[in-house]
Amino acid sequence: MTQAVANRPMTELAEKIRAGSQPAIARGLTVVERRSAAASELLADLWKHSGHAHVLGVTGPAGSGKSTLVTRMAKGCTARGSKVAIIAVDPSSAYSGGAILGDRIRMTELAEDREIYIRSMASRGATGGLSRAVLDGISLLDAAGFDVIILETVGVGQAEMDVMSVAHTVLVVSVPGLGDDIQAIKAGLIEIADIHVVNKADRPGADLTYKQLRESLRLAHREAGSWNVPIVKCVAATGEGVAELLDKSEKHQRWMKDHGGLREVERRNAATRIRWAAEVLISEQLRAGDAGFDSAVNSLIAREIDPRTAADHLLRAMTRPHTDQKEKTDA
Repeated sequence: MTQAVANRPMTELAEKIRAGSQPAIARGLTVVERRSAAASELLADLWKHSGHAHVLGVTGPAGSGKSTLVTRMAKGCTARGSKVAIIAVDPSSAYSGGAILGDRIRMTELAEDREIYIRSMASRGATGGLSRAVLDGISLLDAAGFDVIILETVGVGQAEMDVMSVAHTVLVVSVPGLGDDIQAIKAGLIEIADIHVVNKADRPGADLTYKQLRESLRLAHREAGSWNVPIVKCVAATGEGVAELLDKSEKHQRWMKDHGGLREVERRNAATRIRWAAEVLISEQLRAGDAGFDSAVNSLIAREIDPRTAADHLLRAMTRPHTDQKEKTDA
């Protein structure tokens, strides 16, 4: 079988995804989550068609009402003429590794809206609460023609810094009444927020939470000419404040385009993708059963070499054949 014939199923799937077929999008995301060789072929076809969507990252502590807020935001975006996709990063099942689907259950009212696509994806224990499949899933949905992609992260606080490498606009959600917990969360997330959201603002203590956030922002170091991070009060259950929140996110998007911030996010995003792809390629080569790897393991167990030196020797051995071939060609 030729390479062209082997790649054809993924090429056809990519075409259907670009046409907006929801069954094709669902299948494509499954391929991406499984991290098979087909995923690389599919993403290579889709990559040049991505780069148009505005990615909103929504993070914050569990119980802050992120899912309800995302539901209201999605409805607000479609009312403004945008096609919306939601990736809800759920905790992974300890048995299957799959998403527990809690967020999708909480967003059932969006199920009939043809302009909104929802997908739960597992964190799979990834650092920062985001798996590599999520980053590739965003590219797929972008290529599928969605104008806005909302990424809702697991909700584990400071460990979710990876959202900064993915989203163009980061929304950090706080709620009144969390006491010391919210102080710790603010300390970890204050610098990555493009917009702070005080949700459940009809509760007692909302004004105090707002003032605490405002004071934290006042004390935070910001460069001259940087984005002035707003704080928006919302009651997601009723939709109060959501329109203002969407206005602020659109304003931030325009500011990013005008001040070069969008390009900086894209560079950070691209660097993350290259680093992760390189790690996968190296890992695959190490798992290929090379005798040098087994030898390095034995040397490590015998305390004849330390882990970093063993890894350095393996990497040099992996690149040496290419260097030797180049030297022969040059000669």
